[in-house]
Amino acid sequence: MAERFGGYQNEIYLHGLGGTKPPFTTDPVRLGESAREVMTPEAYGYVAGGAGSGATMDANRAAFDRWKLVPRMLTDATARTTSATVLGSELPAPVLLAPVGVQSIVHPDAEPATARAAAALGLPMILSTAASHTIEEVAEASGDGPRWFQLYWPSDSDVTASILTRAKKAGYTTLVVTLDTWTLAWRPRDLDSAYLPFLKGEGLATPLSDPAFRALLEKAPEDDMPSAILRWVSLFTGTDHSWNQLPFLREHWDGPIVLKGIQHPDDARRAVDAGMDGIVVSNHGGRQVDGAIGSLEALPPIVSAVGDRIEVLFDSGVRTGADVLKALALGAKAVLVGRPWVYGLGHAGEDGVRHVLRSLLADLDLTLGLTGHRSIGELGPESLQRS
Repeated sequence: MAERFGGYQNEIYLHGLGGTKPPFTTDPVRLGESAREVMTPEAYGYVAGGAGSGATMDANRAAFDRWKLVPRMLTDATARTTSATVLGSELPAPVLLAPVGVQSIVHPDAEPATARAAAALGLPMILSTAASHTIEEVAEASGDGPRWFQLYWPSDSDVTASILTRAKKAGYTTLVVTLDTWTLAWRPRDLDSAYLPFLKGEGLATPLSDPAFRALLEKAPEDDMPSAILRWVSLFTGTDHSWNQLPFLREHWDGPIVLKGIQHPDDARRAVDAGMDGIVVSNHGGRQVDGAIGSLEALPPIVSAVGDRIEVLFDSGVRTGADVLKALALGAKAVLVGRPWVYGLGHAGEDGVRHVLRSLLADLDLTLGLTGHRSIGELGPESLQRS
């Protein structure tokens, strides 16, 4: 598997001999810049923007820069593997596609294209509640690929239960509950253009196809779309939940449950006490709280607080293979990647997502070997030095 991932480099170099020239940049730093040229200004701003001044997005990247990999030599790392076990599932690499909504604003093929690209590589796609295609449509596109479901927790219990039932029936195995986006943050890029895609009917495939939600409406969405849109917005934003409501989710989901948005050790401990299976150390890519700590800064104390009592995943700011290795060395079992593959979707749909993911996996594989590691399990704090 590692040879396949790292081999993408050879495919590119040998394009003149029948290999593959990359459809767009392999540089994660330039990826956003090039995507800006092919996406609408509103869509690009929605994806690239963050809360307030963008200070938390900057902090996410700065946190990675403060940790440096320390390569070791003569470790016999020619043969190596990137495989990992995450919440009981064997994956070819500890990389998952973070939940990203309203993908139709980026590319018309939207979530099904992303699902096909992820499935081809054996990586789990975490489907957002705010998807532009239904739960069932994206499951079909995933084929035999692994798939997780992300919940923006509605304030209506019947609607929540209905959505979870549909996801289970469609073969989603793990539930990821986003905690940090119960209301939208102050996002200047979107506000300056008065752009909220949900109010334009984008990203509403889940509720508009849900029987419990439709039962709340006086008229079917097909007959009164504005009222349906406003009803949904009122259900999935504006209401914070509490720790004592977590048993409701367990009643309606018999697989692993992961809480996304954890930044404090005490919250991680509460997730353990609540019987959750995993957490994602995440600040939503800097989209929710301006001036917050970089997510990677939160990772070591959280890992120290919970030990092996719960699986710790990581999200926010991941761009390169080196970033993945740093998060794993600091105790994460896997990482979630968001914006890079979204930019790939904007460039070239399914092929664009696949190119970005293969580039990241190749970088991960090669950097793993070049730092002297033969497997993900060999990474640890000793693999890093803080600068």
